[in-house]
Amino acid sequence: MRTDPALHYLDNAATTLVDPAVADAIHKALLTQWANPSSLYDPAVLAERSLNAARARVARTLNAGVKEIYFTGCGSEGNNLAILGAALPRRAWGSKVVTTGFEHPSVQRPIRALRDRGFTVVEVAPGADGRLNVDDLLDQVDRNTVLVACMAVNNETGAVQDIARLAREVKAKNSRTAVHIDAVQAWLRLPLDMKKLPGVDTLTVSGHKVHAPKGIGALYLCENQRQHLQPPYLGGHQERGIRPGTENVPYAVGLGLAAEQGARRMRSAAGRAAALNARLRAGLAALPGITVHSPADAVAEVLNFSTNCVNSQTMISYLNDRQIYVSGGSACDKGEPSHTLQAMGCDERAVATALRVSFCADNDEADVDALLTALEAGLRELQHI
Repeated sequence: MRTDPALHYLDNAATTLVDPAVADAIHKALLTQWANPSSLYDPAVLAERSLNAARARVARTLNAGVKEIYFTGCGSEGNNLAILGAALPRRAWGSKVVTTGFEHPSVQRPIRALRDRGFTVVEVAPGADGRLNVDDLLDQVDRNTVLVACMAVNNETGAVQDIARLAREVKAKNSRTAVHIDAVQAWLRLPLDMKKLPGVDTLTVSGHKVHAPKGIGALYLCENQRQHLQPPYLGGHQERGIRPGTENVPYAVGLGLAAEQGARRMRSAAGRAAALNARLRAGLAALPGITVHSPADAVAEVLNFSTNCVNSQTMISYLNDRQIYVSGGSACDKGEPSHTLQAMGCDERAVATALRVSFCADNDEADVDALLTALEAGLRELQHI
């Protein structure tokens, strides 16, 4: 996908390059699947068939039913839909929401909005390694708990959470509690089998993290929970009434193809990422003062570390001038201090100097070596804090 060998793009957790095959499929669909899939004439029927074929492709990657997949505009929309759509109708019998201290803003902010509406919100902090102690979260679940939300893979550190145990034991404590999983960073990096995650009611994925465009995502909604979710907005009957608005058929087609290709390549991509991750860790170990925040068993695609001496934005700018692109954490935070690292108990200096590197199958050893060379130079040349 990359066309310029001098460009070292290492921020794939923020977004990925669109696969040319996906772009071609979208372009073709734009020209041929132009009809509204809700209409009744022949071109509309063809558009509806393409939409449902794409839905089936996404469903297969999750081992879910086709009717359990709903297209959305992005992961953030899916998270809002799932959280508000589950919590508000349950207000009749409960008012407690339990989540973690390291959620993506699209989970964290709607939950805090629920607090403003009178819900009790408990945020459980992770350990110093970025992983959630499931027992700590379960201790907060009671008969008044309407929702538990936890991301499968942290977007800043790559730490993997035990969502299978979490969902199973939440339901054992309160079968009426809705369980929502943000799987945006986990999808097509880790196997996700909804048949093996029976306690999960809703789960979100996003296209632009898997080489599809921005502006398309999907929500998994367990079929037996559909009647209990009330979407926070109203409109037509599209997406079985869960997400009203005329569907974006071409982008759904692109998401379906990206999902199929990602599932096929997942094992080889993971092996490639693991080799690059190991190479980067070894290189960082040779540099003075570096602290790695990602646990050893995090997804290999994400590695978070602090220089402990050079401000994140200063180092990002220095690397940018050398066509090496990384981030200081979640792109959605626009350079704000990482709430994930703060929740992990990192000190102010570590938070202020943190960098996140994230790989995809397009990356190679030259990207890692270019980053390490530039980091070493930057640590010498840039002003320390």
